[in-house]
Amino acid sequence: MIRTNIKSLYLGLLCITIASVNVSCDEWLDKLPDNRMELKTPSDITSLLVSAYPETHPAYLLEMYSDNTDDCLNSTWTEADRFQRQAYNWNDITETFDEETPQELWNTHYKAIAAANAAIETIDEMDNSDELSPQLGEALLCRAFAMFQLSTVFCNAYDPTTASSELGLPYPIHTESKVGETHSRGTLKDLYDQIDTDIQRALPLVGSNYSKPKFHFTPDAAKAFAARFYLYKGDFDKCISYATAVLGDNPEAKARNWDYYNSLNNNSQIRPEAYVSSDEKCNLLLLSVYTQWGAICGPYMLGEKYAHSYRIAWDEDIESTGVWGVSGEAFKTLVFTNPATANLLHRKIPYEAEVSDVQSGVGFPHTEFAVFTTELILLERAEAYALKGDLQNAVNDFNTMLKIWMRTPRTFTLQQIANYYNGIAYYTPTEATVKKKFDKPVYEIDTDGSDQEALLQGIMHLRRIFTVHEGFRMQDVKRYGIVIYRRQTNVNNVITAVTDTMEANDPRRAIQLPQDVISSGLEPNKR
Repeated sequence: MIRTNIKSLYLGLLCITIASVNVSCDEWLDKLPDNRMELKTPSDITSLLVSAYPETHPAYLLEMYSDNTDDCLNSTWTEADRFQRQAYNWNDITETFDEETPQELWNTHYKAIAAANAAIETIDEMDNSDELSPQLGEALLCRAFAMFQLSTVFCNAYDPTTASSELGLPYPIHTESKVGETHSRGTLKDLYDQIDTDIQRALPLVGSNYSKPKFHFTPDAAKAFAARFYLYKGDFDKCISYATAVLGDNPEAKARNWDYYNSLNNNSQIRPEAYVSSDEKCNLLLLSVYTQWGAICGPYMLGEKYAHSYRIAWDEDIESTGVWGVSGEAFKTLVFTNPATANLLHRKIPYEAEVSDVQSGVGFPHTEFAVFTTELILLERAEAYALKGDLQNAVNDFNTMLKIWMRTPRTFTLQQIANYYNGIAYYTPTEATVKKKFDKPVYEIDTDGSDQEALLQGIMHLRRIFTVHEGFRMQDVKRYGIVIYRRQTNVNNVITAVTDTMEANDPRRAIQLPQDVISSGLEPNKR
């Protein structure tokens, strides 16, 4: 894991000092956890499961990869490192040392899977396995979640008509008996089927007796995961069912206290730490990870060359205009602005320092992500309703989200939403709008000015604003077949060039596997 000079980061994040350990990307596929044979009691298994949650998260990589980033030209704005440049330019990433590289994402997620498998096998072998049902449920969910996260990086979006021919990923369901076993990627259908199996086996078992429940799969967190998975799989009835089980009859009662959040100081770490607070009822699962993303997507002048630019904010998301009005004025989320920086942002991703050497100021940068929240589940259910064709229930959820999040709540009819989004021209890179064409979606959608498409445009617009900086946008781009562009902007926020295009069928949408994995014989993604 990277060690970063914390003093320098806090003084402006202009100087990064790192020391890394190079770990083989096959290690977590080929090796057992050293303490597997020490698992003798339920408390041993419970302790091991802390390691079954990944220590990295793909938000930084996926935000750079998505249409939430422009190339901002200014002599004082520079890249954070070569990894950031490679991710922005859709290159096959050769960097291996950063926490967010494909190499580290692969390592840490398969490490988490290895811990989960060790727990599962030990429980299955114990005489009192029935007493360990909550631990078994958690282990199965951790394994499924880690594989799901990897699939959002290294695979294409799930399309039921092509999933049986798309590449999946190795899905270990047992600890390895020897080093160097041969692994196959299988198909994307194979991968999703195994995730489905793990989720269904886990849901009746998962418990809630944790000292820090927000960092574990509780019943609500498990159902939230199921809802997202089935949305991505295209099983809308299951998505709606699990989302409803979490949200209940009154989703507003389970939402964030946005008035309190909106009252907080927008500087320092006050707002970001409040956003991921374990005391916040809307946060269902928090993931603590090593990352510099809290610094790069924050107001610290790090990595400003590739940024969530003013143009994107104004034309497409956090300052754009929707049926609700100007987003930066309508919602209870202050947009952070600093004329010296290239990016406009929401303060939701903390930057924390785990200091390992106080005198030299060296330590590990990390953050916490709220990977499942009640508001996001509400938007996912709205999307599932709309995709299913139940447009009125989708509108109801859309309006509930506005009631939760708007400063002065308003409600809209389906016809008002349809008229608004049908009246907007489709986006072009030089004439940007909030409406991007669903070019090759994995779902069946009525297009050509239909109410369904217009409503989905509204939901995806709202979702893009709400999830900015969190890594979800690239999944939406892939699921809806949205064409994205690489643009350059100058200091006057004018688009000066369009340098690259990623079409809906571009193979680069599935990020390339780490080179060590390919060298060991695993089939690479097509290029």
